[in-house]
Amino acid sequence: MIRKIVITIGFILTIGFAATAQQVALKHNLAYDAILTPNLSLEFAMGKKLTLDTQVGWNSFIFNLDVDDPNYSETKWAHWMAQPELRYWFCDVFNGWFLGLHGHVGQMNVGGIDIPFVLENKDSIMKDHRYQGWFYGGGLSVGYQWVLSSRSSLEFSLGAGYARIDYDKFPCQRCGTKIDEGNANYVGPTKATISYVFFLK
Repeated sequence: MIRKIVITIGFILTIGFAATAQQVALKHNLAYDAILTPNLSLEFAMGKKLTLDTQVGWNSFIFNLDVDDPNYSETKWAHWMAQPELRYWFCDVFNGWFLGLHGHVGQMNVGGIDIPFVLENKDSIMKDHRYQGWFYGGGLSVGYQWVLSSRSSLEFSLGAGYARIDYDKFPCQRCGTKIDEGNANYVGPTKATISYVFFLK
């Protein structure tokens, strides 16, 4: 099923690239930098009122695994994600207010983190273990883009929605023996952008 999702996203991105004849924007989201997720996005104009945003992020940071090190921590926050979004603009594309419908898919390997908004995370019990697996879902967003010049803009947006998480459970960050598997449901913020936008054409 995950393979079908990735193929579908690739197909959508191909259509978006082929459909655009007006503008293409390269973007970097500073809000995702704050959660240690380097990212890039291409956004394609698809007419006078629609654009397709194609944000991807990837965190592959390696945390300290030496238990004898005084800086050792059980915290692990590794993941990648793709989050395409179809946007409707109330004025012109890349200018003013917009509404977005986004999907997301990715893999995660997290441990020692109390992730909020997970319905099954009662009493913050998930922070005592490591979870590795897939997540997928979607949501809605609203945002605004300020035009800075003919080649650049600044974008702000917020979104909320749902994610299904399928995971394997491990006792700690560096332990390799799986102790359980399951799934969880996330309902809450799914998107936040404070992005610098540079227009390629």
